[in-house]
Amino acid sequence: MKKFYLSILILFVTYTATFAQLGEIGGFVGGSYYLGDINPSKQFSQTQIAEGLFFRYNFDSRLALRLSAFRGEIKSDDKIVKYNEQRGLKFQSKINEASLQFEFNFFRYYIGSSINYYTPYIFGGISYFTFKPEADGYDLRALGTEGQNTPTGDKKYSLNGISIPFGIGVKYSLSNKFGLGLEWGLRKTFTDYIDDVSKTYYLDGNNIDPNIPEQYYSDPSRLNKPDMQRGNSKNNDWYSFAGISVSYKINLRCYRGCRDFPD
Repeated sequence: MKKFYLSILILFVTYTATFAQLGEIGGFVGGSYYLGDINPSKQFSQTQIAEGLFFRYNFDSRLALRLSAFRGEIKSDDKIVKYNEQRGLKFQSKINEASLQFEFNFFRYYIGSSINYYTPYIFGGISYFTFKPEADGYDLRALGTEGQNTPTGDKKYSLNGISIPFGIGVKYSLSNKFGLGLEWGLRKTFTDYIDDVSKTYYLDGNNIDPNIPEQYYSDPSRLNKPDMQRGNSKNNDWYSFAGISVSYKINLRCYRGCRDFPD
């Protein structure tokens, strides 16, 4: 992760050297959570701490492009969410994301303005993310909880993917140099394995040895038969970042013809 953040910082420096008069750099802190087979619909369930860095290039007072690197943790537990409490599945995972997003301000806005000093906005774009579901310290993918380690099982799922981020927020100019943001964004993914739950059971619950992790974490309840439904493979998983950001307007360099946005 240190190399990941260093790469993002190098990109920030490159952009700010080129587009300084229109740029912002900033930090984000907030929460992250997940929606999927264990938690199908409860927003902000078991929210964990998240953080990030970003660079924003403002094309004008309405349209901006943001490059960001966020990281957080997500988790869920059948016994807490109670959507399918008897099933007894749970997981937790680190989420690391690099994202490119367009932002549209509903009002004219720029940091330092005495007139256009706040605006609601919407955003959308594309993200690359990584994850690794675990339970009680065990790597669930490595255990092959849906029979991926068996000769007839499916291929192991990937631990990275593409997501579509979108959401809403509010920006507020604090001073001539600093701006404050508040946003909530969802990420639509194209994997159903962020939680390690997707298809069917592959073991007979009556024969499971609870002392063998490969068997126990496949079916903690030990009540199911092979090919019974374990998750819903028709619905992919989602994750979310929501929180507060502080950005700093950069005015270090100006090419011929560049300008700030006037009041």
